[in-house]
Amino acid sequence: MPLYMYEAAYTAESLAAQIREPQDRLEATRDLYEAAGVTVVVAGHPLGEHDVVIVFDAPDDTAAASVALTIGAGGAARSGRTTRLLSTQEWKESLERAQGVASRYRPAR
Repeated sequence: MPLYMYEAAYTAESLAAQIREPQDRLEATRDLYEAAGVTVVVAGHPLGEHDVVIVFDAPDDTAAASVALTIGAGGAARSGRTTRLLSTQEWKESLERAQGVASRYRPAR
């Protein structure tokens, strides 16, 4: 299954609510992932631009988008971004395909 990385930044209101009542948000949202057919691989809370990063596998882009759309519609995130990740095998295949088409590309100079 394809891998995806979802990054989000919480709203000030959401952060204030989490400070008032700390909880494991991954556990609190587990039903969402299960309903979408998504499996969380790893999740964490980086310091910086985003407050949460979740790497998950999903059957397709539509399932991944349904997770991002549902979280976005909930209003607790002020921003969110989903990135499709290539596996190392897919990356290698992309490099091999690039070998076959590289001679046809002429960069503007």
